[in-house]
Parts: sequence; C-alpha cells; structure tokens
Amino acid sequence: MHITDIIIRKRDGGELSTQEINWFIENYTSGQVADYQASALCMAIFFKGMTRREISDLTLAMARSGDQIDLSDVVPFAVDKHSSGGVGDKTSLVVLPIVAACGVPVAKMSGRGLGHTGGTIDKLEAISGFRTEFTPEEFKRLAHENGLVLAGQSGDLAPADKALYALRDVTGTVDSLPLIASSIMSKKLAAGADAIVLDVKMGKGAFMTDVESARELARTMVDIGVDAGRSMVAMISDMNQPLGKMAGLALEVREAIETLQGEGPADFTEHCLVVAAHMLHLAPNDLDTFEAAHAAAEHSLHDQSAYSRFRRMIEGQGGDVTQVDDVSRLPQASLIESIPAPHDGYLAELSALEVGLAVVHLGGGREKKGDPVDYGVGIETHHKIGDHVQAGDPLFTIYANDPAKLAEVKTSLSSVAHLSKSSVEPLPLFYDTITGRPT
Repeated sequence: MHITDIIIRKRDGGELSTQEINWFIENYTSGQVADYQASALCMAIFFKGMTRREISDLTLAMARSGDQIDLSDVVPFAVDKHSSGGVGDKTSLVVLPIVAACGVPVAKMSGRGLGHTGGTIDKLEAISGFRTEFTPEEFKRLAHENGLVLAGQSGDLAPADKALYALRDVTGTVDSLPLIASSIMSKKLAAGADAIVLDVKMGKGAFMTDVESARELARTMVDIGVDAGRSMVAMISDMNQPLGKMAGLALEVREAIETLQGEGPADFTEHCLVVAAHMLHLAPNDLDTFEAAHAAAEHSLHDQSAYSRFRRMIEGQGGDVTQVDDVSRLPQASLIESIPAPHDGYLAELSALEVGLAVVHLGGGREKKGDPVDYGVGIETHHKIGDHVQAGDPLFTIYANDPAKLAEVKTSLSSVAHLSKSSVEPLPLFYDTITGRPT
C-alpha cells in the first residue's frame, strides 16, 4: 500500500477498505506517514466524508493504536459517559457518585479544559491534595475498593487520535463529523467501556450550534459504538445558557457538592439525574425501566448516599475532605462584584459562550495547553432564559482576583443578557435522545 493511493482514492470520493484504514493509522502512528500526507487525507475526508463502515474502522484502528484498558477483573460491567463540553458542565462530579451509589461501579478517565469549556480534572484539582495520576494497577485498585475512581487520562490511550487532533487543529479540518466522532469514540473504546452515555451539547456555548448537526454527530457516535459491540445512549442537551449557576473551577465543585446534598439548581439537578438514569439503565441490574433508574438516582440524592460516595472518592484519591464538608474552605476569589439588570423584563437571550470566555479571561480556563489556572475565579449566572427579572436584580456575579480583569469582564458581560418586555419560553434541558444496542 502507498499513502498517495489512499489520499487519491478518498479525494475522488472513493471508499477506503478496512485494510487501508488500518495501514494508514499504523504507519502514521509509527512515523512512516508524514504529517503533510496525513493532513491531505484529513482534508479529503473533510470534503468527501466517510461511510458508516469507514468511520467505525477508523475509530477501532485509533483505539488499538496504543494502550487498551481492560476493567473486567475489577468492574464487571463498565459504563462510561462523555460530554462534548459546555459552560458550567460539572455533571461528572454528580452523575458518577450517583451511579456508584446505586450499585454500578464507575472507573472513568477525564481530561483537562481548553478554551471556554472547563475540564473535570481541573475542577477536582481545586480540592487540595486530590490525585488524578495513577498507574493502571492503582486505577484498578481504587475502582475495586471504592466503586468509583475519576482520574486523568494516563498511559498511551489512542495516540493516533492525539496526533491527528493536533494536525486537524492547525489545518482547518477540526469540523469534520467523521473525524470528530472517531476522535471521541476511540478514547472511550480504548478506556474499556462496555456501555457509553453521550451528552452532546447544542447551542451558542457548544461545538454544535444547531439541533440537526448535533443529532447527526450523536447518531454517528451511537452507530460507532453499536458496531463495536457497545450499548449506547446519546442525548442532545441545551448549551445556549450555562448549566446550573456556576462557571469556574472551585465554584463548580461547590455547586456539585451542594447538588449531591440535595440543594443544587433545579436545571442542573435534573440534568444529572437524567444522565445517571441512562447509565444505570444500560447496566445489568434490576432497574428495568428508565423511570425506575431515575427514581433510584433521585433516592441517592435524598438519602445522601451519592454525597457519601463522592466524599469517599475524594478521600481515597488524597483530597482534603474538610473542603467537601465545608465548601467555604475551597479556593476563594478576593474580588466579588455583581452586574444588575438595567430594567424589568423577561430574560430572552444569554450567551453561554460569552460567559465561558469571561471565565477564561479571569484566569479560570486555558487559552492554550499548559496555561496555569486560577481555581477561585468564575461567573455566577443568576437567572435562566424565560425568568422574569426586576430592575436591580443581579444578572451575573463576577468572582475575580485581578481588578483590571474584573473591570474588563464587567464591561463584556454587560451586553450578554437581553431582556424582553414580553414573556419568553424557557429552553428545554434536552432536545432528543438516540439509543442503540448491538444485535
């Protein structure tokens, strides 16, 4: 085989064979295929697309390009979740303890944040001493002992995806549905998941800005999972406004803890319960319906068993549990200032993207990989679209540690929320759910 022939075949709209896709991934990972040749193939895929079989083959080839985790000796059935990122999306901190408290062990690897979407690992590291890096043996031990472990991506999972993503980022081919779907799913398959729940965000603060494109991505990832023998659920959820109230690392940890104690915002609580219920329903247990799984998830909040499981995870991974017991001990901002509503009205528009970018500007996110983060800063959003707001009510509260950045963010956020004289319909939490099981 020769890479030039593969590029030409895809450039001309042809279908690549399984052997050709495997050959490309193996030789690109080993350095036998040059970056400029891989770039050409990515651009051909960008314009010509891929069939379902091609996308599944590409995903499996990338999943096999490095380490593959087998959890079967410590977790009888591994259910994983993935969120496509969003502002205020701290769902893993609540969902995973709920699922574990309901008797389904969870061993999950998560990433760090880049851009306006915060990373789960960064949020957890707002808790002093919390460890996220483990050997495979330690990772498995924690999963077995605690029924819940949430760690950073370690080892060499899907190195082909890592190399291709870096290439796509600088060649204008990030927005390719086959490449997006295979990138996400290759890491999930390599991490040992038996069943996967996907939370595909849609809206102004998400990668997919409309329901149809989000549905297409969700359907493609469900098909990949089914072709790989996994049970799948993909939900399309709203990201036109922040999820919950808090956006910012320690602020989101605080809100997650409050939610586990039954005191979280209504929208965020219900979002977490739905995601957790789908995970529970996919696992082999006696929760035969989604409704039964939802009720079990809700009970774990009411009886504090999910909170206890979260606390146990923090302690087991070296974190300071006094910061869980008393959230005022989490990192705090030194400057706090609110933006009031200029007049009465119904909240008609609120850009989650602008809120997320404001958090990054305050220092709570990264503009490029390796940037340090400020755990204490962030934005609190006080109202949801459709709420009636009175003049003088706070729209946002800014938590900052730099006076100049505080002033700049105050100016930028002043035009983000739009109030209407007429009533506005609230936005749904979810737009669609797509499921698939292997035959």
